[in-house]
Amino acid sequence: MSTTRRSGGHNRRHQIKPGENEKTRSITDFLVKDHGRLEELLQSAMAQAGAVDQRTYDQFRAGLLRHIGMEEKILLPAAQRLRGGAPLPIAAKLRLDHGAIASLLMPPPTVAVIATIRAVLKVHDTIEEGPGGLYETCDALAGSEAAQLLAKLQAAPELAVLPCSDSPVVMPAVVRALERAGYSFCEGTI
Repeated sequence: MSTTRRSGGHNRRHQIKPGENEKTRSITDFLVKDHGRLEELLQSAMAQAGAVDQRTYDQFRAGLLRHIGMEEKILLPAAQRLRGGAPLPIAAKLRLDHGAIASLLMPPPTVAVIATIRAVLKVHDTIEEGPGGLYETCDALAGSEAAQLLAKLQAAPELAVLPCSDSPVVMPAVVRALERAGYSFCEGTI
């Protein structure tokens, strides 16, 4: 995940919870900090060469799905409402990316799966965090509703996540979801 806009030069490993970080004053700040937290979880899960800390990886999976849910169920609908019913021009691309990312969380975390997750998130997070990106646009659109929208994001529930599946139907579904979003599975790793 991108690390370009974290404030203070440090990251927190624990879950950002409602009301916990009173210094979070914008949608951008809150969601970029969550990207950083998720990036740290993924790095921690993969810290030991040749092994995956499954417990930490499961925390990453649950956190990333929660983050996608915040964007899909709260942020994008709010932006559409604030634009008089017109979706953001980037909304369709973000939704395809979210589907691809969610599909990558289904199989067990192989080297190829993790490499593909990182490649997709590198592009996706830039779309959200970059200048004129999703978060900045939503901060601007929210205006006087910004605090209320931020509170909804902070209150998003934790998710129960099913275990990874090595069913033979999973990887073809992952490849299709990636292709729909304009990505491919990391070369030579299927």
